[in-house]
Amino acid sequence: MVEEKKSAPPSEKLQGDKKESGNSAPKKVVRRKPGSIKSKAKRPAAKEKVTETVTEEKKELKAEKKVVTDVRPTKKTDRPLTEIQAKQLARQHERKKSFTSVEVKATTKYIYGLKGKRPIVGLTAYDAIMSKLVSKAGVDFILVGDSVGTTLLGYETTIPVTIDDMVHHTAAVKRGLPGCLVVADLPFGEASFSFDRLLDSARRLMQCGADAVKIEGGKDVADDIEKLVATGIPVMGHIGLLPQTVKAIGGYRKFGSDRVEADSIYTDAICLEEAGCFAIIAEMVEGELAAELTKQILPPLVGIGSGEQCDGQILVTHDLLGLTPSPLPSFVNPCATLGLDGLNALQGYVQEIRSAKLKR
Repeated sequence: MVEEKKSAPPSEKLQGDKKESGNSAPKKVVRRKPGSIKSKAKRPAAKEKVTETVTEEKKELKAEKKVVTDVRPTKKTDRPLTEIQAKQLARQHERKKSFTSVEVKATTKYIYGLKGKRPIVGLTAYDAIMSKLVSKAGVDFILVGDSVGTTLLGYETTIPVTIDDMVHHTAAVKRGLPGCLVVADLPFGEASFSFDRLLDSARRLMQCGADAVKIEGGKDVADDIEKLVATGIPVMGHIGLLPQTVKAIGGYRKFGSDRVEADSIYTDAICLEEAGCFAIIAEMVEGELAAELTKQILPPLVGIGSGEQCDGQILVTHDLLGLTPSPLPSFVNPCATLGLDGLNALQGYVQEIRSAKLKR
């Protein structure tokens, strides 16, 4: 008889490296996720070598990044920075570090309520592009000034600027969708006509996008300003140097240096306050007088060349950016040289095109 071979129990089949599996069921294949199998073998020497290599690569990348950051790209048209440009770059760097956004509301009540809380900031704009830039800078109001005549239109004074010019540029500024108050200048002579003419001019400015109008003058125009305010047209006053009267006063100068002139300016400010002006611009007023007026009147006194003690400041944006080719007023400290930078860029372009060979 042939003896039958007894199969080993399952527990014995799993033991030993050379035991046969017999007729047992095949093992179930378990698929592990990638990375789930950890090697038991330790290779400290190789690991240390890889770590050192990675560390060295990181150091090299950091060094390269630092070099790229510190080195400015050079061009043929680059010129060494002047002392003024270096100071301007330093000021821009400081402003970027200390800049904090402030909520701005496009209402006259908001401007009126800023008195005694914080300085008010205003700048000029005459088109949609500058309107966007000035608004994004965070100003409280934009003035569409009749200074457009001397800044953009090539006039020697603001006198040739017409109401049609102001309507045109006010509409352009409004199309820039500024998030602040837009004040439009009433041009030369408009406040001297009948009240019906004055109302019609102010209405045109308001309907094309202005939130308020600015009128030069004091006690002489206070009655008409009061009537405008009663019809729902907000008015910003303007005392001191009145550019529209530059022909009569014989040039630009400071006002309020003597007692008689100081009393007249004080009277103008009080009359404009009683007429209902939500704010008053004081141009080229003696610093001590402007500081005293700021304490005495209820509306904010926004200065231009009138010292630092006013409730706020306003400047012509083109003067501030260095875009005005003519000599700047003494109180303007430009924060950029865009005119010179633009000229260098344009000259470089012209030279590049002229030096290129024509393609035949």
